Amino acid sequence: MRIPFLTILALVGSLPLVSGADITGKVVLKGTPPAEVPIDMSASQDKTCGPAHPEPVTTRHYLVNKDGGLANVFVYLKSGVTQKDFPAPAEAPVLDQVGCLYEPYVMGVMVNQKFKIRNSDPTMHNVHALPRQGKNAEFNFAQPTKGQVNEKSFPSPEVMVQHPFFAVTGKDGTFKISGVPNGKYTIEAYHAKTHRGSQGVTQEITVSGDTKVDFTIALK
Repeated sequence: MRIPFLTILALVGSLPLVSGADITGKVVLKGTPPAEVPIDMSASQDKTCGPAHPEPVTTRHYLVNKDGGLANVFVYLKSGVTQKDFPAPAEAPVLDQVGCLYEPYVMGVMVNQKFKIRNSDPTMHNVHALPRQGKNAEFNFAQPTKGQVNEKSFPSPEVMVQHPFFAVTGKDGTFKISGVPNGKYTIEAYHAKTHRGSQGVTQEITVSGDTKVDFTIALK
């Protein structure tokens, strides 16, 4: 199963740091997103995938709640972070394959942080990471056994492999970045399907205590 790098390896949330301010906010989608695309999970494709999904399955590109809150948006400090090296957390997050779908849909890691890729299905999956910016090496391997776990990490920063000051919006479009030192930053909200490798929506902010920042992502 291929990993769309900037979608799947986005980042699940900020790391809880000992001190510093919280940046909180909400990302709202403006405009009507395109219809999601059906995914063929029939038994003709795989005898495991079909029975795992009695209801039709579609892509999850635009998850928007009734108030316009957009999920799975990567929000991070694009510039202004002066410290270069941060210790990677010891706990390795898990990217799981369940019912022939990746869970969570968006997750992420810091630079050099170990993360685990697990196959929870009784069928073989192929894992293919495609870093779009070319700063980290592509990898491609098979997971033929249920319960198989492979460990990986990325040594170089990309848009979604970062320092600890990042978050991913929840189902209601809200986010929280913790432990931010006071200072001036450029903060960016990046939605992988909308921006597709281009710059997201940015704001210049000054943090001198807890700070609120909201974003609107407009569909063209």
